[in-house]
Amino acid sequence: MSVRVAFLGLGVMGYPMAGHLQNAGYQVTVYNRTTSKAEKWASEYQGSFAATPKAAVTDCDFVFMCVGNDDDLRSIVYGNDGVLAGIKSGAVLVDHTTTSAKVAREVAQEAQLQGVEFLDAPVSGGQAGAENGVLTIMVGGQTSTFEKAQPVMAAFARFSQLIGEVGAGQLCKMVNQICIAGVVQGLAEGLHFAKQAGLDGEKVIETIAKGAAGSWQMENRYKTMLAGEYEFGFAVDWMRKDLGIALDEARSNGSNLALTALVDQYYADVQALGGNRFDTSSLLARLDAIHDKK
Repeated sequence: MSVRVAFLGLGVMGYPMAGHLQNAGYQVTVYNRTTSKAEKWASEYQGSFAATPKAAVTDCDFVFMCVGNDDDLRSIVYGNDGVLAGIKSGAVLVDHTTTSAKVAREVAQEAQLQGVEFLDAPVSGGQAGAENGVLTIMVGGQTSTFEKAQPVMAAFARFSQLIGEVGAGQLCKMVNQICIAGVVQGLAEGLHFAKQAGLDGEKVIETIAKGAAGSWQMENRYKTMLAGEYEFGFAVDWMRKDLGIALDEARSNGSNLALTALVDQYYADVQALGGNRFDTSSLLARLDAIHDKK
């Protein structure tokens, strides 16, 4: 008997993730708020699509979700046409959305009432990672549930790790975004300094990337940053959403995230420049704009 899978949310991440599942031999039914995108996916991957979350998840063994935020998640999980209205007892519900830990625990509790197992499983690796099937997944939930889901998630992930109980996956993703924010700001300031000092930015990065200053952001973003091109990854709007979640959680647990709060405001400056859809490396655009005003 083949494994039936549903995938809800076909954005830049979900579309290829669902495709990898179909290509791996699973019977995949997709749902997307914009039906035309679901129809396109079904045509491209020879899968099927449904008009509602309820219809998509009926009789499925695994249900994956990847939407925008807490409210988007609630909108597809609850209600007469939601996931919980159609999912069968014994199924595994996996949320790849980056949300608050609070909503992860809430959905897990509601799912448990129906005999449904739940994992909060945000991802890292961006659009390229999703397209190439090499995402990293940080997971919260029960060990037995993770062991069921891990082989299926392997269709689009190169690494997945159970971090702790439900909510721990989202907390780990917050750590991920906190670290990225500081690294990108440091890289932006370094490139800005190099330009102001009259140095060849490419030669500088080619040199220091081989030492202790090296990072994924440096290796993958410095050329486009030097060219003033910011259309190559995770959007500023989404980063601010994620940092907002992390800062809210920090207020609850007493963490001191001074640098994260500062970089969040720098991203607000990028938005004010019209860079809402720029990728996160656009912190350099803010520094360039400040310099140009002098």
